Amino acid sequence: MFELLANYGDTVPLFNVFRYITFRTGAAMMTALIFVFLFGPAIIRSLRVRQGRGQPIREDGPQSHLIAKQGTPTMGGLMIMTGFLVATLLWGSLTNPYVWTVLFVTVCFGLIGLYDDYLKVTRSSASGFGGRQRLALEFIIAGLAVYAVSRIGAQPFSTSLAFPFFKDFVINLGWFFVPFGAFIIVGAGNAVNLTDGLDGLAIVPVMIAAGTFGVFSYLIGNAVFSDYLQIHFVPGTGELAVLCGALIGAGLGFLWFNAPPASIFMGDTGSLALGGMLGSVSVAIKHEIVLAIVGGLFVLEAVSVIVQVVSFKLTGRRVFRMAPIHHHFEQLGWKEPQVVVRFWIIAFVLALIGLSTLKLR
Repeated sequence: MFELLANYGDTVPLFNVFRYITFRTGAAMMTALIFVFLFGPAIIRSLRVRQGRGQPIREDGPQSHLIAKQGTPTMGGLMIMTGFLVATLLWGSLTNPYVWTVLFVTVCFGLIGLYDDYLKVTRSSASGFGGRQRLALEFIIAGLAVYAVSRIGAQPFSTSLAFPFFKDFVINLGWFFVPFGAFIIVGAGNAVNLTDGLDGLAIVPVMIAAGTFGVFSYLIGNAVFSDYLQIHFVPGTGELAVLCGALIGAGLGFLWFNAPPASIFMGDTGSLALGGMLGSVSVAIKHEIVLAIVGGLFVLEAVSVIVQVVSFKLTGRRVFRMAPIHHHFEQLGWKEPQVVVRFWIIAFVLALIGLSTLKLR
């Protein structure tokens, strides 16, 4: 909204500052952070009263969680989402179609997660929304968003897949780009969802990935920088840096309350929304493959679950002591803070590798 004030920069020179994406990204970050700090305690109190016994703890998870985490309220993603939305609507360009496309995915995925959390709490069960119905909804939402992205951009590049480390190597996927992009978004949402199993484990890697893709968005949406770095220029995507900044600010505010021992859990409300947001940004800026690098931790978590399920069904044996893989390390004797901090380090290293693709071409 404030970006519209830049139109009056000739009359009020101070308003010219709203033209700059960098300024609005920083402002969105601080706005979201302050919002969550101010309203977070009230949201936690309200959720604790309404949920009573809090989020049901998985009986097939680590036994230590049954006591230590019992009674902690869930749906903390509401804190992140409200801070993110307020900051985005205040500082983002409301005339940019990429902004609305990413917001569409983020909000819809968040609502799916909210319904899933609601069912878990009301049923006092770790089982929520049916898997097939949930995935079907996610694919419909993601498919619509990817179709919108393909129509916003210039053909044929808008339906093409770009490869990191190469200057000009792209493959035009044509109509197949829609299901491919939908798979990326849905996969990202559910991979973050699987990662969210320990206090603070998911939110920091999400912020690291958001910061990385904020840099990508800004550079890819700038004709001068993209030409210098020899990366593909996608007009309009620079504005997505503001959304990434808002996500980082809201995530920092949430981490204050989610740090061990957590006062609130993110829940599917947050994890699905944040993963969907990262996935949709990667599709918009044509860096779907780089998402697999930067979000490699999320990929590892998802693959560990797939491998565990397939192995058990085919052979009756488990590859890991427990899946997702962060529980495996708990079973090996790592303390929860050790798992969390070491996974943060892995996420940071992967982000550096992802950023290296800007120059290694």
